[in-house]
Amino acid sequence: MSKAWFVTGTDTEVGKTAISCALLAAAAARGLSTAAIKPVAAGCDEQGQNDDALQLMAAMSQPLEYEQVNPVALRSAVAPHIAAAQEGRRMQASRLAGLCRGVILGGADFILVEGAGGWRVPIGPRETLADVAGQLQLGVILVVGMRLGCINHALLTAEAIRADGLQLAGWVANQPAERMSCHDENLDTLRNLLPAPLLGEIPFLSPFSPLAASKLLSIKPIC
Repeated sequence: MSKAWFVTGTDTEVGKTAISCALLAAAAARGLSTAAIKPVAAGCDEQGQNDDALQLMAAMSQPLEYEQVNPVALRSAVAPHIAAAQEGRRMQASRLAGLCRGVILGGADFILVEGAGGWRVPIGPRETLADVAGQLQLGVILVVGMRLGCINHALLTAEAIRADGLQLAGWVANQPAERMSCHDENLDTLRNLLPAPLLGEIPFLSPFSPLAASKLLSIKPIC
């Protein structure tokens, strides 16, 4: 069984990083060594570091340098291909996949590759982050932001993942803000229509705690 998965979301700001950290904590609780990589991040501090990548570093057990976890750190918090163009940088799926392989081959038992935004986020004129997942041939974990429109977004993302020849290994229902109207009905619909196991339902937590959220996850279907 695979030891590495690609984490994507139904949209931006649905809690991919929070859920990734919770998944890492759940794996650690099973005695697994963990690592994560966010190959592309847009929006960095004055030191050129992205908060999502720093959160992943704090949650994983394998000691990696920042540049290994986030090899492409773009300054502006805009779409990655736009941020890269502003800096005169060019991203290629093959290069990003190679950087990810370096971490995947590093020996950790449980590894996550976190995307940026949703499944079809461009990294250049003709490539998207989905091409990185495709070159790595990883199973995909989908973070569904439980808010209005989530059913359509989740089903379209699942279709796109399958169309790209990859497996939707599991999904997490995450409540990134206050509980949505008809939450249970939306969740039941997603349970019935998404062709993958539900790994957990995470309520709105303020402040968010990866350890607390990990206790609501089951990674058994993917481990």
